[in-house]
Amino acid sequence: MSNAPVDNSRRRFLTVATSVVGGAGAVAAAVPFIASWNPSARAKSAGAPVEVDITKIEPGQLIRVEWRSKPVWIIYRTPEMLKQIASIPADDLKDAASDVEQQPEWARNGHRSKKEHLFVAVGICTHLGCSPTYFSEGYEEIVEGVDSGFYCPCHGSKFDMAGRVFSGVPAGKNLQVPPYYFIDDSTILIGEDSEGAV
Repeated sequence: MSNAPVDNSRRRFLTVATSVVGGAGAVAAAVPFIASWNPSARAKSAGAPVEVDITKIEPGQLIRVEWRSKPVWIIYRTPEMLKQIASIPADDLKDAASDVEQQPEWARNGHRSKKEHLFVAVGICTHLGCSPTYFSEGYEEIVEGVDSGFYCPCHGSKFDMAGRVFSGVPAGKNLQVPPYYFIDDSTILIGEDSEGAV
């Protein structure tokens, strides 16, 4: 055993240096661990609102976008389609007044939209989740006296141009209207209403 004097300054330096390196290592390990608690970019984008340019939609045309992994339809309804919506007797529909809690409060009107001519809906049948077919004309072969609408080929559910389900078919609810608002005359933001709520 050596009786050499102990260099306390060197010992303090080594203790401090080891503590600093150990603390830096702990922080380096903690940062990715804590960051892993945040949702991924993919998860954020899956629920993020979707901005859609509507300037090129022609009367009678349907465009599809994806929001929360669901197809969303935007349809430019013609004046004839709007007249037809108003002419369908309420008795022919399961929920003519859109009473069921499946759309924003502002969509509980005859055309189920913010602007009469633009209809926005989730393009999934409310029966078992198939995607209905859009008929801009020729729908009278499916529903007598109705020229346009949506028909689900899986089990035969039928919807008018406001997404209201006809009576006597398997679907129990109207097509869902997602929250959305008009940023300006040429752009819709799907996924938030005008107050920013989802």
